[in-house]
Amino acid sequence: MYPDVPLWLSIVLLTGGFVALAWSSDYFVAGASSLAKAMGISPFIIGMVIIGFGTSAPELCVSTLSGIGGKSNLSLGNAYGSCVFNIAAILGITAAIRPVFVKPATAFFAGPALATLAGFSLWVLSDGTCSRANGFTLLALFAVILPAYCLYDQKSGGKTPPPPPPAGDPEPCSVGASLVKLIVGLAVLVASSHTLVWGAVDLAKALGVSDLMVGLTVVAVGTSLPELASAIASARRGENEFVTGNIVGSNLFNTLAVVGIASAISPAEGFSRYILTRDLPLMIALSLSILLFGANWRRPRENGRVTRFEGVVWLVVFIAYMVVMVGQEIRLGRNPAPPAESALESAPAV
Repeated sequence: MYPDVPLWLSIVLLTGGFVALAWSSDYFVAGASSLAKAMGISPFIIGMVIIGFGTSAPELCVSTLSGIGGKSNLSLGNAYGSCVFNIAAILGITAAIRPVFVKPATAFFAGPALATLAGFSLWVLSDGTCSRANGFTLLALFAVILPAYCLYDQKSGGKTPPPPPPAGDPEPCSVGASLVKLIVGLAVLVASSHTLVWGAVDLAKALGVSDLMVGLTVVAVGTSLPELASAIASARRGENEFVTGNIVGSNLFNTLAVVGIASAISPAEGFSRYILTRDLPLMIALSLSILLFGANWRRPRENGRVTRFEGVVWLVVFIAYMVVMVGQEIRLGRNPAPPAESALESAPAV
């Protein structure tokens, strides 16, 4: 995916990618915030549709190209692995930095909805394939659920308290200026993410790290860097609805649109059984944890809050997941096992 370059250029790409990522994420979120204010749209909807979908562009590219190339493991693993990373790592990091306020609509509807969609994906893939018909079904669900949830969120209200503007924050821009800021920020955000991953992959190879480990860590996490960078920038600015909207939108897009498009182009077959026994079950549990951690159980109609401790819990889960995943993939590389076929009972317990 990334051509080899000299060691010195890897370091330049890595450093430059980090600098550009830090600048573009803040610029992108500032543009989104300005657009929401200029158009009078819920920040959550901006976060879900524009930030969430926009930052999922790397996942869409990787999964679609992998689907065309017949690499089902990379196609599905990238989409579902990004969903796990979005909740366990990105929400975990942002909550650890600053507690995240969660609207009732997000806690009581979005969390269970994402868990249900993950469960539906598990059922669809249980026969060992994701056909073109399955892909179009996922896309149809996406076309129905997205506008329905946007209407539900607009009617439910319950916006989080508006944060004080960050020091030195410019005055709100016009719609046109906000869109320019948004597009420029997103373009640099995605490009800098790929630059960072490119440098990291070549540096890891130069240091003797195997291709397997690079693929499981650097590339998998690298496609979620735009979500991570924009979420941290949103947390620093106190834009809680951008944080939660980003994660909900990205996971919705990955689960339905990314997998749907990839499968509609080329049916997914012969994928790893661990997608059924490890990745999707964890996606269900993590999605439900948004309800568990984010709901205000004493006053359900009021905003809940994900605490720093709960953010750390998510991070611990993600670290444990990475350890288990790497261990399983190494064992699988040494003793190749048959792919998922027709029945879940043929897969071993995790």
